[in-house]
Amino acid sequence: MFELTDEQRALKQLAAEVATERYAPHARSWDELRTPLPDEERRLLGSLGLLALTLPEEYGGGGRPLIDALIVLEELAKASPLAAWPVFEASTGPARVIHLFGSEEQKKRILPAVAAGESTIAVSISEPDAGSAATDAATSARVEGDEVVINGSKRWCSGAGHAEQYLVYVRFGPEPGAAGMGAVLVDKKTPGLAFGFQEHLMGHRGVGSADMFFSDVRVPVENVIIPKGGFRNLFTAFSIERLGNSTMSLAIGQTALDRTARYVQERKQFGKEIIEFQLVQAGLADMVIQVEAARLLIYRAAVSAGTGAPSALEASIAKCFSNEMAKKVSDLAMQLHGGYGYSHEYEIERLHRDSHGWALAGGTTTMQRTRIASEYLGRRFDQRA
Repeated sequence: MFELTDEQRALKQLAAEVATERYAPHARSWDELRTPLPDEERRLLGSLGLLALTLPEEYGGGGRPLIDALIVLEELAKASPLAAWPVFEASTGPARVIHLFGSEEQKKRILPAVAAGESTIAVSISEPDAGSAATDAATSARVEGDEVVINGSKRWCSGAGHAEQYLVYVRFGPEPGAAGMGAVLVDKKTPGLAFGFQEHLMGHRGVGSADMFFSDVRVPVENVIIPKGGFRNLFTAFSIERLGNSTMSLAIGQTALDRTARYVQERKQFGKEIIEFQLVQAGLADMVIQVEAARLLIYRAAVSAGTGAPSALEASIAKCFSNEMAKKVSDLAMQLHGGYGYSHEYEIERLHRDSHGWALAGGTTTMQRTRIASEYLGRRFDQRA
């Protein structure tokens, strides 16, 4: 049993109040119009100290353990996944990579603006021929004097075109696999960087997703966050990001459960509330079991991590289960809502759409299973034929 401290309960209440009063009323229209989160809303989260809870205080963050950030992330995501996105990026995404692996100069230069909501960083890793096989990336980077020159293209970049900066994973040399890879921070306005059209995705609307094209993009060598050969260190950061991903799925499941619990006690058929029917009770019970199990797996990994990183095994288990839970629970919610679940009115269909995105992002559930087997057995499996 995980009991929240008084401080954590207060943090949870603050996040819930902001989410309910400020973001919930706009969630439907943001989704319909694919509207990016307004800059002033991101700055508000920064001013409230909710944006970068896991970053150290000396860089403008909250200096809190990972579990605190996940508590806030869930409350915001239950109201609007778009409002939760900057917290996801700052507390569990690319900003944490810079915190973990960047130089002191880089941390002082980059992170305070992120913590304040003045700047956002998106990650750019996938390519047309390098998705789950991220170490097959071909986008190249070469050092010329005091600059790094980047050429290539990226796909499925969440936040592309909206974020101010991008943590771009590149290949510094001819060495295959992880050996030649590193990461460079690139400003949105850098000459030679271009964006493709915004993808019309099934879910995650407003976050933005587009291709990125690099044609002799030059950035200062001081922007190299991960040097050549340092890619394997990122597995630590990936585990943190996977718990952020898991929590976004948890928020979907909890929201679907909450709305269904209300609906089945209001909707009447054959002269009584539909919750009186045993199959409806069983469906609701299955939703409760799935959501609570996901929360316990996430909390176990996060509490074990403290202010550091969770184990790869626990993070992958949490992500795999939570991703599939969100799909199952939102589908059950749709069934128990009947025709209303399939309509736009109750927003169950939006939850179901979004659930599929998290199961693809940050390593598919298929890849998580391979990771789980690998970590459990203490072996490494080569996926190449």
